[in-house]
Amino acid sequence: MEPQKTIAKEATFSGIGLHTGNLTTITFKPGPPDSGIVFYRVDLPNRPAIKADIDHVVDVSRGTTIGVDDVKVHTVEHVLAAIAGLNIDNINIEVDANEIPVGDGSALPFMTTLKKAGVVEQDAPRNYITLDRPVFYKSDDVTLSVLPADDLRLTMTISYDHPAVGTQYASFNITPELFEREIAPARTFCFLRDVRMLQQQGLIKGGSLENAVVIGDEGILNDDLRYPDEFVRHKVLDLLGDIYLLGKPVRGHIIGVKSGHAMHVKFSQQIKKEVLNGRRPSEEEVVGAKAGQARPPALDVNMIMKVLPHRFPFLLVDRIMEYTPYNHVTGIKNVTVNEPFFQGHWPEMPVMPGVLIIEVMAQVSSVLVFGNGNEGEPGKVAYFLGIENAKFRRVVVPGDQIVVEAEMVQLRRNACKVRAVAQVDGRVAAEAEMLFSLVDVETEEGSDNTRKHASGKTASR
Repeated sequence: MEPQKTIAKEATFSGIGLHTGNLTTITFKPGPPDSGIVFYRVDLPNRPAIKADIDHVVDVSRGTTIGVDDVKVHTVEHVLAAIAGLNIDNINIEVDANEIPVGDGSALPFMTTLKKAGVVEQDAPRNYITLDRPVFYKSDDVTLSVLPADDLRLTMTISYDHPAVGTQYASFNITPELFEREIAPARTFCFLRDVRMLQQQGLIKGGSLENAVVIGDEGILNDDLRYPDEFVRHKVLDLLGDIYLLGKPVRGHIIGVKSGHAMHVKFSQQIKKEVLNGRRPSEEEVVGAKAGQARPPALDVNMIMKVLPHRFPFLLVDRIMEYTPYNHVTGIKNVTVNEPFFQGHWPEMPVMPGVLIIEVMAQVSSVLVFGNGNEGEPGKVAYFLGIENAKFRRVVVPGDQIVVEAEMVQLRRNACKVRAVAQVDGRVAAEAEMLFSLVDVETEEGSDNTRKHASGKTASR
């Protein structure tokens, strides 16, 4: 099992803050196991502490600022990237002003300082945030997603309407060796046309060509770039630092398009919400069951395929959490970026088609008319006849989990009416009343034929 790590001895680095212009000395000290990354404002009474946590982010104006109450530390992303890149889990960081020194605008000074201090193993296992399904975030033309993986890979695409930058792409499997060689030296950058605006906002008071790549109208104003694609590499560096505010390293492939600090923070909050720091919500939590409540009857996908006629790519129910025949049913659909319909339905903005959300609701509702599903024998097959009062309340995107609750509204011998509500994160995504015609399944041969017929019928909505 991989151990946690800290530094062997104290180390310091001094410089000015990029945005505040304040002179700051930062002191790194070893941290005990499971303590994480903690900043201390030693220039203030009682040395107030701020844990590096995504919930402590208070500002993302051209950098990531964390704070508790009125105590803040500005521009933490580069030092956090160095800590993450070297696989350091626990460290105490003392600062004697309100901003981390900018150094040369990269993570290289922090990485060099930490390596001189020495990275040592601790007597505690390293904890990871792991995923068993994608998490997705989108805002306008910015997208961020993370896919399950055995290690950490960062992929970034940027696009600027400037000949010195243009569109750049980079993808790295993050290891300490690769971080030191390919990412840590990449410097922050800004456009000369934005400098005056930033200065008016009280930012980049400590900025210069010594600690940033400045892009003029015709090209860069610095002597040279450290990499031909230094701009996108620095964006990878920023993402690595911001993601480490989750408090644990992520095992996953993180893909960003045109993202920045604000979106990194929102995306990290989404990851924290989705996986609960590495623990996926239990089935009881998914359906809102109270603590101590007995686990309700459930059908896994193998059982579902015995009672529903649908098959890939039209089987859209992953699990039935609970159901009472002819009364109530709760089912779930995990939406992943690998769904076949995302390739053709708005590929640049992956939104689940509304008709397929209705299909999920209909398939879950169909379980209501089956007999003792735990024995794998359906009692009836439901023909989907019509929809009433259908409404769509919010979009569904990759990473969402649709929870469908359906109840029988009206039941006759050969027909029924069901009301279904689809929710994502406790918010209604869609709702509708659906009409079904009921057909008895009497024999195995008749069951097969009816299922084929019903499958064609329900596919023609």
